[in-house]
Amino acid sequence: MSPATSSGRSGPKVATLAFHEVTDDPTATGFQRPGAVPFTLSRASFERHLEQIAQGPSRPALVTTLDLSAAGRHVLLTFDDGGKSALYAADALSERGWRGHFFIVTGLIGNRTFLGKDEIRRLHGAGHLIGSHSETHPDIFRELPVWRMREEWRESANRLADLLGVPCRSASVPGGEISRVVLESAAAGGFDFLFTVEPEPRPRRVQDCWVLGRCLIKARTPPAQVNALVNFQGWQRALAIRRLKMLARRSCPLLYRNVVSRRTREWKRGVD
Repeated sequence: MSPATSSGRSGPKVATLAFHEVTDDPTATGFQRPGAVPFTLSRASFERHLEQIAQGPSRPALVTTLDLSAAGRHVLLTFDDGGKSALYAADALSERGWRGHFFIVTGLIGNRTFLGKDEIRRLHGAGHLIGSHSETHPDIFRELPVWRMREEWRESANRLADLLGVPCRSASVPGGEISRVVLESAAAGGFDFLFTVEPEPRPRRVQDCWVLGRCLIKARTPPAQVNALVNFQGWQRALAIRRLKMLARRSCPLLYRNVVSRRTREWKRGVD
């Protein structure tokens, strides 16, 4: 095994769920593009998911409170992009006494459908963890040159540190595309925790950074599946499916880039 990476097989298992927008009006929050639709939950659906999480064995925690070198089982809730609906999601968690992780595309702060500076400060003040989701959200992050990866992390982390007055310790990979270089670029950027969308519940170390996998929650994800996930069921199957998808993407790179380009083209309604 490489000295730079530890699998953490004797450590804990962490069930991390990755949400995006939670809204009944998708035109008012987040990315305005076809690719955002599958990840946009209605408020009623989100509430049903929270009910299932509440029935699980572990209360959702913040990664900064965990000892990832010790055995145990934990549940984490994360929200990507920094769309306006993060305010609703954060309040829904706070009502239950829970805290979440909110990852911000810092280059979009203050845009019409994204959080403004005061709103991000509000989330931070309520005890939620604010992290980087890069500066510009490149959709195939692993294809960037390493200098650009590091620039994306550096600019985003610096913006958040200046905004909140505390170091930015965590990040999530935009678009979910990872490679060893991606992981090492985040470690070099000084993050203590990096979240991917590989559904792997066992954290691992890459240099000085903990890498945590997540399971994406989509609009069509049934509440029963959420309950299974927080009970650490179904992760192996989800990982196998994810790996098959990644194999297909990397075997047909030109086709995949074309699909990504179509899915990430902004609708006119989202232009400021």
